Amino acid sequence: MHGEYKVPHGKLVVVDLDVEGGALRNVRVAGDFFLEPDEALLAIDAALEGAPAHTDAAGLAARVDRALPDGAVLLGITTEGVAVAVRRALAQATGWGDYDWQLIHEGPQPPALHMALDEVLTAEVAAGRRPPTLRVWEWDSPAVVIGSFQSLRNEVSPEGAARHGITVVRRISGGGAMFVEPHSTITYSLAVPEALVSGLSFADSYAYLDDWVLAALGDMGIKAWYQPLNDIATDVGKVAGAAQKRVVGPGGGPGAVLHHVTMSYDIDAGKMLDVLRIGKEKLSDKGTRSAGKRVDPLRRQTGLPREAVIEKMIGSFRARYGLTPGGITDGELARAQDLVRTKFTTPEWTARVP
Repeated sequence: MHGEYKVPHGKLVVVDLDVEGGALRNVRVAGDFFLEPDEALLAIDAALEGAPAHTDAAGLAARVDRALPDGAVLLGITTEGVAVAVRRALAQATGWGDYDWQLIHEGPQPPALHMALDEVLTAEVAAGRRPPTLRVWEWDSPAVVIGSFQSLRNEVSPEGAARHGITVVRRISGGGAMFVEPHSTITYSLAVPEALVSGLSFADSYAYLDDWVLAALGDMGIKAWYQPLNDIATDVGKVAGAAQKRVVGPGGGPGAVLHHVTMSYDIDAGKMLDVLRIGKEKLSDKGTRSAGKRVDPLRRQTGLPREAVIEKMIGSFRARYGLTPGGITDGELARAQDLVRTKFTTPEWTARVP
């Protein structure tokens, strides 16, 4: 069995192992990390050898911690990262390079249609009828997108939304409200097989699926990092937020994960605060009194046009994993349009949490 895990802000950990009699055997840990002394690697292998195959990540990390020689130095690697790589090997997880990725980047579409397309395309990946897909959104109008479990009245000022001509829609994933203006926002979705995140905790899957965009921002000279649970931050402020939804496969089999990210290219903080009801409690753990100060747009940090930022992001993904241009099929579009009519524009859905 083979498992790989890229440690957040660190290096790749690779684990090869067998399972015999319910225990780990022939464990071999490798990677592009740094480790001193050399004997520490043998200690890690020995610590994992014979561990019950059902041991969780915390238990595996504890075994490695106890076995490391005094004064051992780990750079780009953590004992938790080693444990995750083991769990991914046992879960027979796949890697980014195991797939033929498809890109969808089409013209501007209504907010409700974007919500529906996320649901349809992820279901298609879960059913095996669509390859893993990166979809870059273009918006035809401003919107507020609230999370699946948010209260409509608590999050959005109807007077502010009406004043600025903003549509309010609810997405299928959890998380917080997104304030969107077409030329000030960069949004993308990843619809991926569940196997890509096998062996990862829900929280770890956010960091794992965000890793490519951190590298893409790095290519543009921006030092960014994943900030639990679902933010992408820089030293001058937050630039993006992520949300996820798990979709079960046909017959209850392996499914797919929807991971979508909204990035702030530019922002009209005054308008945002007029539309969103952002309370003091939400800001209390963010180290700031102002919601506007929490976000530092990519326009200022890159000095690039929005379209150039998007192209550089797509280029970074393509260089790392490959990316074939594709599109939404007629059948997918028809199903999404039906969901717009029956779900995403109905009061029953938008106000399902009043």
